Amino acid sequence: MGHQQGTMAKTQTGRMALKTITKIAVLSAISVIIMLLEIPLPFAPSFYKLDLSEIVVMIGAFAMGVVPGIFIELIKVLLNLLINGTITAGIGELANFVIGCSYIVPAALIYRHRKTLKTAILGMSVGTVSITIVGSLMNLFVLLPAYAALANIPFDTLVGMGTAVNPAITDVTTLVLFATAPFNLLKGVVCSVIVLLLYKRISPILHR
Repeated sequence: MGHQQGTMAKTQTGRMALKTITKIAVLSAISVIIMLLEIPLPFAPSFYKLDLSEIVVMIGAFAMGVVPGIFIELIKVLLNLLINGTITAGIGELANFVIGCSYIVPAALIYRHRKTLKTAILGMSVGTVSITIVGSLMNLFVLLPAYAALANIPFDTLVGMGTAVNPAITDVTTLVLFATAPFNLLKGVVCSVIVLLLYKRISPILHR
């Protein structure tokens, strides 16, 4: 009897693991499709384009937990790398993975302790602040230098693209302050609002 129960428990665990892997794969595929739909912004140079793929990642992290959310983010970045390639030798993709995680991980950690609307709003507010700070620092010290060096584009050219849309942008610091930071802040806010509107409708499917 005990052996039979153990076998049933292992079978059930295996099925649950398979379902989780399937959900991660489906959400990763959806997120990379959304990632391809980039939206230019009037206050930022053309190399900054808004994608809303973090909506899908956040829904997955809320429904299944932090670790599955990280896997969705990772697979999304890898699939995008396969589809679009890279001009930064993978450095940009690694930075984007870190930036994405800086948004979903704090939010999912806060939400898992008490799954209420209030903690969801709190979690995504913290995530929005986090992505704004981490995204700005990663752009300043990693993404922009890597983009300029590996794409053979002078820093002055990048700054000039920012100046063209905002005269207050005169150097790399003001580029990050007036373009990168607002870009990531807007991304966090927009994604959070859409997650709040969609999550309760989608979560029953993910919890089946």
